[in-house]
Amino acid sequence: MFDALIIGGGAAGMSCALVLGSAQHKAFAKDKRIGIIMHQKNSHLQTALFNNVLGLTPGTTGASVLQSGKEQLTTLYPHVEQIQNEKVLEISKIESGFAIRTNKNTYSCKIVVVAVGYTSLLRIKGLETYMEPHPRAAIEKDRIWLKNTDHKIEENLYVAGTLAGWRSQFSIASGSGAQVATDILTLWNGGKHTKIHDKLV
Repeated sequence: MFDALIIGGGAAGMSCALVLGSAQHKAFAKDKRIGIIMHQKNSHLQTALFNNVLGLTPGTTGASVLQSGKEQLTTLYPHVEQIQNEKVLEISKIESGFAIRTNKNTYSCKIVVVAVGYTSLLRIKGLETYMEPHPRAAIEKDRIWLKNTDHKIEENLYVAGTLAGWRSQFSIASGSGAQVATDILTLWNGGKHTKIHDKLV
């Protein structure tokens, strides 16, 4: 049983995983089991080039960010389980939370974060009733979002990144994933607003 399972290894998904992972020494988070299904094949980062992102050297490619993000997560927060080479097929409700069925396994989790792209080709069963045309994309691009309020689709089911209705900008998607992570940390912290910062001593 995962306490939180993130679906998608792009900007929003990895940002969410990094922030959740960084809370490992907090009493309310130290025993939480966190996972991320690192499906990256269809990420828009595969073809991205970054010249206008604060903190990234101009010319950085999205493909390199995908790779370095996985390495950063592995190095700093190895307790966050990275599930490789699996594609999510279905999300369904169970008594204890949700069941996530992939092409290889089924996982149970208390909280789900859906952080895959906003293409109309999204084919995860169980999400159909939440899908609507994307409110911040050109109609001819046929993009979708999962209807939500402040990233929450329903209790313990979150969406992050472009699929949450945000525009397709790397920094926006990353911030969306981080926002969801702090919402989950706040929930784990008994409703006390929570954020995690590292500081120079």
